[in-house]
Amino acid sequence: MKTTTTTTSPVSTAPPLPADLEDLLRKLRLPHIRRHAPEVVATAKAPRWEPAEVLKALFAEGVAGRERSALATRRAAAGFPTGKTFDAWPPEISSIPAPTQQALRTLEWVHRRENLVVCGPSGTGKTFRLEALGQQAVEAGLKVAWFTLEDLGVLLRRHRADDTVTKAIARVLRADLVIVDDIGLLPVAVDAAEGLYRLVDAAYEKRSVAISSNLHPAGFDELMPKTLATATVDRLLHHAHDCQTSGESVRLTQALAGQRVSPLS
Repeated sequence: MKTTTTTTSPVSTAPPLPADLEDLLRKLRLPHIRRHAPEVVATAKAPRWEPAEVLKALFAEGVAGRERSALATRRAAAGFPTGKTFDAWPPEISSIPAPTQQALRTLEWVHRRENLVVCGPSGTGKTFRLEALGQQAVEAGLKVAWFTLEDLGVLLRRHRADDTVTKAIARVLRADLVIVDDIGLLPVAVDAAEGLYRLVDAAYEKRSVAISSNLHPAGFDELMPKTLATATVDRLLHHAHDCQTSGESVRLTQALAGQRVSPLS
């Protein structure tokens, strides 16, 4: 379930704007300036700000408001599963070398349209890392799309009937980074395997694809038809960073230590 954080703006005690000015700001579609203008105008009166300072403060509020709205839109469009960020897990817990973790967080690989493969046992932070990287990309102004293999299978079936699969994949690739999570836990349905191939093929050298898997891509022919697996892996790994996790499940370790649960009374 996704988690959302709601922020409540303090109730304004500043006098409202004149009705004609309020109406002008509404017609100009400047909601963030309209929201903050009473406080800015009231604040500017005592020290007698210069008109340019008032305008600068108002426009700064407008820009900040638009950036907040755009961030919220990108985050909602990404479809992240939980809302986890790098603040949720200390980097020293990961078995991925610290220099590699730091390099991934620069997002330079996304700007270079390179791929990322994170594979290893369950519970070693694969999904967490991809979501945290996705959240960081969204905060940096990039568009992200989150999928599971099942999602890709559903997408393919939905658009196969009217022969719009290519257009559907093209819409997915409006994102700068496409993440496909949790490959390898179950056998892959034919539709899902084809969906993964179509995505990787269309994104090749044009967009970044990141996957998490219990199985290294070299063994994908155990999960899907060999021809599709070979073609998919060939394109996926050509410009890819290969990160392998190891160790015990963090979830299991925390469970055995009595963490992540409230004690029974």
